[in-house]
Amino acid sequence: MKDLQGVYVLWLRDMKRYVRARSRLFGSLGMPLFFLISFNLGFRRAQIPSLNISYTDFLAPGVVAMVVLFTSVFSGVSVVWDRQFGFLREIMVAPISRTAIALGRILGGATTAVVQGWIMLVVSLAIGFVPHFAGLLPATLFMMLTAIAFTGVGVAISTLMKDIHGFQIIINFFVFPVFLLSGAIFPVKELGNAAFLAMINPLSYGVDGIRWSLTGYTEMGPLHDLFALTAFSIAIVLLASFLFERTEV
Repeated sequence: MKDLQGVYVLWLRDMKRYVRARSRLFGSLGMPLFFLISFNLGFRRAQIPSLNISYTDFLAPGVVAMVVLFTSVFSGVSVVWDRQFGFLREIMVAPISRTAIALGRILGGATTAVVQGWIMLVVSLAIGFVPHFAGLLPATLFMMLTAIAFTGVGVAISTLMKDIHGFQIIINFFVFPVFLLSGAIFPVKELGNAAFLAMINPLSYGVDGIRWSLTGYTEMGPLHDLFALTAFSIAIVLLASFLFERTEV
């Protein structure tokens, strides 16, 4: 029971910090909005052989997944921040397991990422994207699985880092290849010899699942997406919890 209360308290703390940080709320949408507008203007009339929907409909779910990815992974910086300012030490001595602490941080970061994804989805309506409204619920499920997976990645990396700047450098090196090789901007089939990298990229399944939910277009199949994302999410949560158990403050 104490562990559940601890997970809830840590989740609630992240939610309050998110609501109060208005610069974070809107600032994190800047780059995705730039991608959405610039790529849509540049390629909306392009003829892509393997694409049977408009590029606007193809792009918007990919940018939503981009927001979820960036928000999720960068949420791990709060763990590094807490370590530097001593708050992490206070959490560690609380009468709850470190696994519960890791779960609380992951769920808090994942919820924030899903909210950001929804905001980006609403913004995408302004460029002419019209989603299948019946698919909003499964899209939220895929967003949540993607968010849990990559928040877990952020938390796992944060347990190995003691410097905020070092964490940001490592994360930037990680997220851009993951994003660009996920099929978010161009179909996986158009990646040529690099397509196999997309197939081992967990974000590819999040992008494809969200896109299928909102447009009906899929390259891998929704059940395949669901299985791959669920398996990766479970694995990375277990890894993050293990690393958190061994972390020193």
